[in-house]
Amino acid sequence: MNFDWLKQILPRGLYGRAALILIVPIVTIQLVVSVVFIQRHFERVTKQMTETMLREIILLDQRVGEAADLAAAQAVGVTLAEPLGLEFILPATPEAAVEQGDFRRFGDFTGIVVIDTLREGLAGLRSVDLRVGAQVQLTLDTPKGVLELSFGRGRVSASNPHQLLVLMVAVSLLMTIIAYLFLRNQLRPIWRLAKAAEAFGRGQVVLYRPAGATEVRSAGAAFLEMRARIERQIEQRRLMLSGISHDLRTPLTRLRLGLSMLPDDPETRDEVAALERDVAEMAKLVDAFLAFARDDATADDSQLIDPCELVAQIVGDAERGGQPVRLHECPGPGLAEITCRPDAIRRAVENLIGNAVRYGSRADVSVQLGPRMVRIIVEDDGPGIPPERREEAIKPFTRLDPARNQDRGQGVGLGLSIAADILRGHGGSLRLGESDRLGGLRAELVLPR
Repeated sequence: MNFDWLKQILPRGLYGRAALILIVPIVTIQLVVSVVFIQRHFERVTKQMTETMLREIILLDQRVGEAADLAAAQAVGVTLAEPLGLEFILPATPEAAVEQGDFRRFGDFTGIVVIDTLREGLAGLRSVDLRVGAQVQLTLDTPKGVLELSFGRGRVSASNPHQLLVLMVAVSLLMTIIAYLFLRNQLRPIWRLAKAAEAFGRGQVVLYRPAGATEVRSAGAAFLEMRARIERQIEQRRLMLSGISHDLRTPLTRLRLGLSMLPDDPETRDEVAALERDVAEMAKLVDAFLAFARDDATADDSQLIDPCELVAQIVGDAERGGQPVRLHECPGPGLAEITCRPDAIRRAVENLIGNAVRYGSRADVSVQLGPRMVRIIVEDDGPGIPPERREEAIKPFTRLDPARNQDRGQGVGLGLSIAADILRGHGGSLRLGESDRLGGLRAELVLPR
């Protein structure tokens, strides 16, 4: 069976599901107990009490019928009715004598049992009126005329049957509130663990101490150990790459120096120039690799910034640098703020702008503000990237030669990878698509607000 429709209406959060697990059994038990108790206990008690009262009414009816005349019937009826707690009227009042049928208030479930029991035992019963809450009024035919009887409702049904239901509901509400408070205290450590993990995924280290149940404490301790291990690995990578940077740059510098000191011989001039280009290319590759692996952007702290203001500064700096880029759409400063590492976001946007102007003739930058996300969009009019190769383009050191214009500059395939890595560190993502306005590549930097 397909239960997808049920998943759509169920709570998605742990707290909502736990509360549902708590409330549903309580409500179910209440309904079952209430129905069983009302149908079996109250109906049985009501039937027994009504049958007892019915025997007294039958006795009274027989004695009235055996009386010699109406006066004797009235005397016998009053004599028997008084000790039984009955109000005896013979003949009945004109209104009661005319009225026929059964009457009860809406929701008077035990009244159904009372009426059915009286109907079964009294052949001459004309009407049963239960509309007066504390009284039961009967009219029945006798040989001496229409008899009207009235007695207390407590003689045929249990008094205050709703008290048990009210007590059940009140106690259930009280226990639900207590369980709610207990459940909230048990789920609070899980919320804290989730927030700490989410913050670490964005490159932030927040204070966290394991608390709560044993299982939650174990998960919290495992998270702290994992976070410490990742931080050690990052630090070891940074130290290792720092040493590699020094070791690689030194021989490259010696090569440059040696090539510059060679005599200017026309026969070897072309070979020296080719070697110089190779050394420059090697230096470029080393710089790009170190910039990607070292991740200098993680060195700065997270700050609360205005994304529109930051993007406007980046575009302004690019325009002053002679790049064909413009700010196409920006809601304006002061409308939104995000927590991020400004230098890292600047580096990601600058990489996308550099790619756009390298493979196209112009670049447009836009900022779109959503209720939960901020989108920074960079579009160009270049050849773009085919949909089937966009995921591959984000991988490190990937150069899509057939899809990009290599005449505009030789890259090393790290621009998109660096941007994607920075966004993942902020809890966001990099999305590639096709620009509807310019026809080239559309790169979206999605950041959570």
